[in-house]
Amino acid sequence: MTEGWIRTESRDGLLRLRAGGAWDVANAKSLDAQLRPLSPTGINSVNFDLSDVGRLDTVGAWLTYRTAKTFEAAGCRTAFEGVRPEHQAMLDQVAASDEPCEVEPARMNPVMAVIERVGAASCDIAHDAMQQLDFLGETMLALARTLRRPNRLRLIPLVFHMEKAGLNAIPIVALISFLIGVVLAYQGAVQLQQFGADIFVVDLIAISVLREIGILLTAIVIAGRSGSAFTAELGSMVVNEEVDAIRALGLDPMDVLVLPRVLALVLTLPLLAFLADIMGLFGGMVMAWSALNISPGLFVERLNEAVSLSSFWVGIAKAPVFAFVIAMVGCLEGLRVERKAESIGRQTTRSVVTGIFLVIVFDAVFSVFFAMIGV
Repeated sequence: MTEGWIRTESRDGLLRLRAGGAWDVANAKSLDAQLRPLSPTGINSVNFDLSDVGRLDTVGAWLTYRTAKTFEAAGCRTAFEGVRPEHQAMLDQVAASDEPCEVEPARMNPVMAVIERVGAASCDIAHDAMQQLDFLGETMLALARTLRRPNRLRLIPLVFHMEKAGLNAIPIVALISFLIGVVLAYQGAVQLQQFGADIFVVDLIAISVLREIGILLTAIVIAGRSGSAFTAELGSMVVNEEVDAIRALGLDPMDVLVLPRVLALVLTLPLLAFLADIMGLFGGMVMAWSALNISPGLFVERLNEAVSLSSFWVGIAKAPVFAFVIAMVGCLEGLRVERKAESIGRQTTRSVVTGIFLVIVFDAVFSVFFAMIGV
């Protein structure tokens, strides 16, 4: 088979391209070198004459198709003549297969990939921290405006959210706190019985529940329950463009949507923490009575000796801070929802994880602070 060849003739805006020989992979390099210099400048139409082509494989068909496609992209009309049926089938197959595909990127060095992921995650964390600080400032400004003009506070939404975040959470908080008190008493009894120090199980229960477990457990439950609810509610309003409608009416979403939720949680979480303390002590007392034969009277007497009022206030003092953090994160993630359904689930998950994480961080800060001042 002879080598592939190309002859061109241009006249009055018509480019006649006559091809012949073997248009296959063996001649692809020379054919490509002849086709690439062809320019559509000054050309209105192109006529491909393939009557002298003896052999055409997929490579030759692709070179022909690519050349025609280049001229068509420049606005030229293309036409084929002298094409054999088997060659036409090859050209049609190549044209049908001309679909863009993603090229797999070069694989990065594993060490560099880890460094890149850590860097990207660090940048995301820093960005989120800046957004949270910005939202904290907006929340404080809204609170300052409300304190200056109390009539701006919407009492009905405040009471409504107090009921949802506080009153409706009583059963789950009470049950979990009671069970945690039972578990602490049982585990403490197993260990203290080995040393004949059964009575000190009261100290273990009282100090752990009043200072840490009661408020921390309550905050985690509320973060998963009410914080996620705030995100889902506000996210649905963003998706349905209700937040934009509030702004269009000249109202501030911080005053209408965020502040009632924040204040409701700040007011109700200390009460829930108090309930958690009572139920945790009650659960511990029940288990101490059944497992160690420590009567309720003896339990209460030892409780008065083991803990002071400051231990109770240490736990209660954390509640407003935890409530503010949980509500702020829940509202922020809700307002960050994009206008698509899957974004609500993603931001709700972020709200719960971030809220619990910040609660634990602030709890650690409080523990160090109270230890430094000797409380």
